[in-house]
Amino acid sequence: MFSELLFFLPALIIAITIHEFAHAWMADRLGDPTPQLQGRLSLNPLKHLDPIGTLMLLFFRFGWGKPVEFDPYNLRHPRRDAALISLAGPAVNLILATALSLVLKFSGSPLFSIFLYPVILININLAIFNLLPVPPLDGTKILYGILPADWADEYNDFMGRYGTILLILLIIPIGGSSLAINLIMPVINGITKLLLYS
Repeated sequence: MFSELLFFLPALIIAITIHEFAHAWMADRLGDPTPQLQGRLSLNPLKHLDPIGTLMLLFFRFGWGKPVEFDPYNLRHPRRDAALISLAGPAVNLILATALSLVLKFSGSPLFSIFLYPVILININLAIFNLLPVPPLDGTKILYGILPADWADEYNDFMGRYGTILLILLIIPIGGSSLAINLIMPVINGITKLLLYS
């Protein structure tokens, strides 16, 4: 258990930090200074770790960082830009996982494997879990941004009322595994197989 934590904890910190930094960077690029004013445009892990989300990732392999706040009134296209800000986190996790898998393949070093394998796995897990369209996960704003306006408003209202309940239902283990795991593991396994074993 200790040896596993020794490798997964740094991987966890890296994944969460770049995920949340990507949100902050995208918001800043789209014209909202809020993340910068709150100190989130930083690669300092302490700025981005959420206690509950980090523990979830550590023990269950899925979770979240401290959400990056942004002001939609500072964005030219609020719904579209909010979706782009939300997409930036999972996208960067998948880009890093892909890049590191290429390093792993071409290096052929067992030592690299020991350090890079956990980083790749955690980044894949964090990205896919956060694409679920339930608050506070990134998939919520991504889906809100791509739905037709009237559907988006209904979806936003529904999630405002029932989002917390849905999240609890997703992550509570029932019969040995949670609904979230059952939903995302086929995708995670597929991406892992593609990046590491193809």
